[in-house]
Amino acid sequence: MSEKKIPYKIYLSEDEMPRAWYNLRADMKVKPAPLLSPATGAPMTAQELEGVFCTELVAQELDNDTAFFAIPQEIRDFYKMYRPSPLVRAYCLEEQLQTPAKIYYKFEGNNTSGSHKLNSAIAQAYYAKKQGLQGVTTETGAGQWGTALSMACGYLGLDCKVYMVKCSYEQKPFRREVMKVYGASVTPSPSDTTNVGRKILAEFPGTTGSLGCAISEAVEVAVNTPGYRYVLGSVLNQVMLHQSIIGLESKIALDKYGVKPDIIIGCAGGGSNLGGLIAPFMGEKLRGEADYRIIAVEPASCPSFTRGKFAYDFCDTGMVCPLAKMYTLGSSFMPSADHAGGLRFHGMSPVLSQLYHDGYMEAVSVNQTDVFQVAEQFARVEGILPAPESSHAILAAVNEAKKCKETGEEKTILFGLTGTGYFDLVAYERFHNGGMSSIIPTDEEIARSLAQLPQVD
Repeated sequence: MSEKKIPYKIYLSEDEMPRAWYNLRADMKVKPAPLLSPATGAPMTAQELEGVFCTELVAQELDNDTAFFAIPQEIRDFYKMYRPSPLVRAYCLEEQLQTPAKIYYKFEGNNTSGSHKLNSAIAQAYYAKKQGLQGVTTETGAGQWGTALSMACGYLGLDCKVYMVKCSYEQKPFRREVMKVYGASVTPSPSDTTNVGRKILAEFPGTTGSLGCAISEAVEVAVNTPGYRYVLGSVLNQVMLHQSIIGLESKIALDKYGVKPDIIIGCAGGGSNLGGLIAPFMGEKLRGEADYRIIAVEPASCPSFTRGKFAYDFCDTGMVCPLAKMYTLGSSFMPSADHAGGLRFHGMSPVLSQLYHDGYMEAVSVNQTDVFQVAEQFARVEGILPAPESSHAILAAVNEAKKCKETGEEKTILFGLTGTGYFDLVAYERFHNGGMSSIIPTDEEIARSLAQLPQVD
């Protein structure tokens, strides 16, 4: 039996935590397009990528065929501090909505970082440590990834340099302080500490930043500092791989009770949590073993799936990173500073972009004020204060449950509750005080950004 055909259950252990990550690309009929060199336009080689990323992570990034990657015991031991994470049936929400739908959510906020990001952070930090590196650099938007990576690096004794999107740095002071507790340095981006940061500040005076800006700065520091590599919390294939533990655990629990979801919903910024949640279910769909309706939910203020273009683009504003073929709004796109809901990346995972392009999943965009309204509703009935990012998925799940009430259909809905909102209370305060609005970019703004896409055949 080839490794590609081995049932995922073989990779379970007595504690019901997966012993391997599942590589969704192995079952994709059309593989994601390769990363391209910003210098030559040719597909990036492993040697070129190893100048930026850890060696083992490069191997994971480029492998489209191996179905399962064994999780090192050291990582599994770390996972055991907070995994398996809870799969919860939202009985109280169902009752409030008076819906015949059954609603389940996979809760990833039961760790200090407050989100699913720790699943990949510990993996990437582990491979950096194993390679003998001194430290890593990264960017963070809402702060969940930066917090998770700081925790992982603190645990393993690695230095961690975080470039945090400036508006989040200012709106979420407690998130940045948690990073410092774990030993990380945190710099608001764009900053005057890097060449690309100074260039962006000169071109966009007063900008509150974007993930694309912060990525450029973190990469510049990594490639110019001996003993350091850059790590990323979303978008890349390697991150989708590590996050598959979310979907594998979800499927294990649902299978145990004979439950099959009809609809699977996740918020979508760069794609890490959505890709992780849907991985084994999408694998079944690709292999023709089962069918699911899969919905990506993104903010109307940064709608890369629903209003972007499927094309090669830079992953960063400074245009120093490899080009990826993805749904994108253009690397120069800057979400409004009034947007507090996270999910601020201009592009989307190449894996998810290809699946969306090929018709295997849907996408919807939602307004920020609606997101915070349903977040408050969920907190009151389910007892968890959700992160704004997660609340995009909650809103879509509630909307689908209401449709079931109208039609009388008893569908089963699974959504990803990616994290908690305790570090997002400034945004909640704005919502309560009536100071929050839903900022939607105009067609002209998006067109201007897309006009700057690199010309790639």
